[in-house]
Amino acid sequence: MVYPIVMYGDPVLRKKAKDIVKGEMDVKAFAEDMFETMAAAHGIGLAAPQIGKSIRFFVVDGTVLEEKPELKDFRKIFINPIILEETGEEWDFEEGCLSIPNIREDVWRQERIRIRYFDENWVQHEEEFDDMKARIIQHEYDHIEGKLFIDYLTPLKKKILKGKLADISKGDVDTEYRILAPLRK
Repeated sequence: MVYPIVMYGDPVLRKKAKDIVKGEMDVKAFAEDMFETMAAAHGIGLAAPQIGKSIRFFVVDGTVLEEKPELKDFRKIFINPIILEETGEEWDFEEGCLSIPNIREDVWRQERIRIRYFDENWVQHEEEFDDMKARIIQHEYDHIEGKLFIDYLTPLKKKILKGKLADISKGDVDTEYRILAPLRK
């Protein structure tokens, strides 16, 4: 099932998401829906708040980035993740977001993370990721913490983007995927 993507301005994107209790939902079926929704929108990551569900769940799929061979096997499900540590040099990279379409800006993030999470079989993992893998996870993790990539921008950049963000909230934006805009009339 392909869900519409929730646009900037919806309160669900600013809430800290709640943990999932084992057995309360079919996480495998939900993961398939998330991957299907993400693929339909041509994304590389999708967090549950982006489809209107305030739960600690996200998926990543870097395999679509053919120019990044280090991501060829990077397709994962993260349930109730907790970033335990962020280390290394900060580096910038242009990020975008399915919930904030057609806006891309440089964001500085640390190069390595250590994260604990459950997979779709409720097996707990503690792993380290670096470079692009870490960045993709950090971006999606921010979503379940109620944070967006634009929060890392300077006040001047935010002011410049204010009109575009207001349009996105109203649904006045071109996308190739279905959207759910909080202020659409």
